[in-house]
Amino acid sequence: MEAIEVTALRKTYKDKEAVRGIDLTVARGEIFAMLGPNGAGKTTSVEILEGHRRRDGGDVRVLGEDPGTAGQAWRSRIGIVLQNTDDAADLTVAEMVRHVGGFYPGPRAVDEVVELVGLTAKRNAKIRTLSGGQRRRVDVALGIVGRPELLFLDEPTTGFDPEARRQFWDLIRTLAGEGTTILLTTHYLDEAEALADRLAVLADGRIVAEGTPATLGGRAAAGSKVSWQENGHLRTEQPADPSELLRKLATDGTDLRTLTVTRPTLEDIYLTLIGAQR
Repeated sequence: MEAIEVTALRKTYKDKEAVRGIDLTVARGEIFAMLGPNGAGKTTSVEILEGHRRRDGGDVRVLGEDPGTAGQAWRSRIGIVLQNTDDAADLTVAEMVRHVGGFYPGPRAVDEVVELVGLTAKRNAKIRTLSGGQRRRVDVALGIVGRPELLFLDEPTTGFDPEARRQFWDLIRTLAGEGTTILLTTHYLDEAEALADRLAVLADGRIVAEGTPATLGGRAAAGSKVSWQENGHLRTEQPADPSELLRKLATDGTDLRTLTVTRPTLEDIYLTLIGAQR
């Protein structure tokens, strides 16, 4: 059984079709990233999978159940880190984690969770005294305290500094190593490339491409771009076989110290995919 199975998912708001027939499968234990510009349908799709929003069409199974009708036992099996959450500002970090953990049948120990999200030094600090990035870590703590089988992460590292983001990536890898399935939405392409086993790009309510970070949108087959200086001018070619061009340049006496060979980045592919939908 897959962790998530979606067929022909649709959702309309008044005259706007926000989700337009999405098909999606996420395997158990997989880290799956959803990319797309604002308004692409990412958040609506994730909210339907979480059971927080009703769909207008299609079939959805999450951990074997329809999230639209699943009960409390099902909800205890998932964890959610939303984009924005209200918090109990006068509770300490440890008190908040303990409070939310009490809703789950077998939660992680409070100190374990606090350490995992890098807030040990702030364990007894009131949430209202925390910085924006630290509050975001509390959100993550609340999402993982129940030992979820499936974790939804909606823009989880917003407000994190670079070091905190890398620490968070280590946490996600740890959770995945324990068998947790993770569905991640992010605007950070380096984050998706570093973490995701597979990813999908949404634009205008549809999935326009799906694959691994290395193969998305034909990236693996895309040609390399070769650039070098020749007589004081920059020359660039995109040959079918870069090695043949390199041999020719070496034979011609070109200074190969100025030469660079680049392939399309994930950002290049992503911008091409969403640009084609506009």
